[in-house]
Amino acid sequence: MTNEALISTHNICTYFTKRTNKPSVKTDPLSTKLKNSLIKTKETIYAVDGVDLTIKQGETLGLIGESGCGKSTLGRTIIRLLNPTSGTITFQNNDISSLNQRELRPIRRDMQMIFQDPYASLNPRMTVGATLAEPLKIHKLVSSQQECHQRVRHLIDQVGLPKDTLTKYPHEFSGGQRQRISIARALAVKPSFIICDEPTSALDVSVQAQIINLLMDLQKQEHLTYLFISHDLDVIEHICNRVAIMYLGKIVECNTAEQLYSSPKHPYTKALFSAIPSLDKETRHKRILLSGDIPSPAHPPSGCAFHPRCPVENKSDSCFNEVPSLKQIGDTGQVSCHHEGD
Repeated sequence: MTNEALISTHNICTYFTKRTNKPSVKTDPLSTKLKNSLIKTKETIYAVDGVDLTIKQGETLGLIGESGCGKSTLGRTIIRLLNPTSGTITFQNNDISSLNQRELRPIRRDMQMIFQDPYASLNPRMTVGATLAEPLKIHKLVSSQQECHQRVRHLIDQVGLPKDTLTKYPHEFSGGQRQRISIARALAVKPSFIICDEPTSALDVSVQAQIINLLMDLQKQEHLTYLFISHDLDVIEHICNRVAIMYLGKIVECNTAEQLYSSPKHPYTKALFSAIPSLDKETRHKRILLSGDIPSPAHPPSGCAFHPRCPVENKSDSCFNEVPSLKQIGDTGQVSCHHEGD
């Protein structure tokens, strides 16, 4: 891992417009035909809301947060599967925020994604061999059919699958085997950056360990950089160099895995880590229970997004009225909290 940034975002936002139908209010008894009419309204979903994030060359950055906080949306925005509403994405010192699909095509080779559900992400009508050969042909990485076959067989060897895999279809494999096929497809174009979007959450525990070890081995062999999105705090601690905590579309804390797990600063991070089970009485954390549910990204709270659930006593006016910035703490950390250090 180097200190050189491979990819970075500055104040990146991804908003969605949701169209809803609300019943109109009619009190006039003469307008009975209009009583059940609907009014079409729009509301904005603030899925990713002003994220600054840097991923260094060769590292694995973990991304943690509750379901619906915007982790997957952020990952898809970074590699331009989704268009950002505003902000800047820099990849290999090039601004890719506003590139069109034609301009993005040569860059797509360097940015790949491994999805959570391998069965949904694989074409059920294509054999594994055809699935792996397709990106090689699209990006013109092979000059002959023989070279294509050799490259596809090498990919299968890399992910630990037998040769007869190439003639089979996705439904003929287990979940772990399908995820290995997805990993092979991501590797086909020799990328430098891969987003792993909860790649083990749909797998058995024993298979999860195999996939994690495979990803770590491939990172060393191919000099890869990962953004690893997961709910599993133990997996994140094991595989990641740095970890970012996300809450309601914003990054609230970021630090090295060692520093974050040993000394979390943000109240939300402390609450998350207090839920990690431990058999050791000395290291067992006192459970911090958060009140209420995560707010809707369509109607985020004013000020600090975490203040309705924050366990900190004696909150200040700034908690309710001012959005905290992500400020530097120590040499490696960042935290977004008005009361950090109190």
